[in-house]
Amino acid sequence: MAEPATPRITPPAARTVAQALADARALGLDRLDAQLLLAHRLGQPRTWLLTHDTDLLPAAVDAAFSADCRARADAVPLAYLTGQHEFHGLMLQVTPDVLDPRPDTETLVTWALDCLAVRPAMLPAPRVIDLGTGSGAIALAVQHAWPAAEVHALDASAAALEVARANGRRLALPVQWHAGNWWQGAPEGRFDLVLSNPPYIAGDDPHLPALRHEPRMALTPEGDGLDAIRTIVAGAPTRLQPGGWLLLEHGYDQAAQVATLLAAAGFHDIAHRHDLAGHARCTGGRHLG
Repeated sequence: MAEPATPRITPPAARTVAQALADARALGLDRLDAQLLLAHRLGQPRTWLLTHDTDLLPAAVDAAFSADCRARADAVPLAYLTGQHEFHGLMLQVTPDVLDPRPDTETLVTWALDCLAVRPAMLPAPRVIDLGTGSGAIALAVQHAWPAAEVHALDASAAALEVARANGRRLALPVQWHAGNWWQGAPEGRFDLVLSNPPYIAGDDPHLPALRHEPRMALTPEGDGLDAIRTIVAGAPTRLQPGGWLLLEHGYDQAAQVATLLAAAGFHDIAHRHDLAGHARCTGGRHLG
């Protein structure tokens, strides 16, 4: 008696580049996100996809891309899946230990560079510190644009600092890194410019669940969202050079509250800068000493 034939298992049909991208769109992914994820997995520039849309994907690439698409559909930031994000012209390495850098934060960097540009040329090189640096985005962007500046950056998270240090080494930018919580751990002496994009989302904000894949401590100090800003503002007058600037990123609806905190701490020339959506996203002022 003949043995029964072993059933043949037909492997799933390989997908083409175009089919994989179409399936990603059906899953709800943005077209650009899908292209960037697939290009990353293939090790090719995004433009390569446009001329190879009928190419079949290798099985390992297809499986990894499918997993990426499911993660992105669950709101995992694109930067965590590709491991990088461009910020102010610099390509930064990004991990889930740090916030995904936002384009709106470039508003803070641009304002910082404007402040440095109007300093009298006869003054010594400016001393700058970025409090709560995360990936190092702000500090590295300032150092890159203003090589003569002495730039420091501080964070309470050891894992975040490792990401920032790695970015500094890879970009060959001499930012000086420090472990500490806001002013605790900051190097001695006064600064000409203090920058911070601190956690500022209120603890009960309904947007927080959508940001669940990012480190909560970098998003919110809990409560009304202003505790970190209060701490930074309170400590700034004794750490700024006379006439030095403190510039803060904050929530789209917090500009008036931050301005009030700055005024109460003796700051002058209080002003705002607006983000890409037209919201007052940054508030700052000068302390005359």
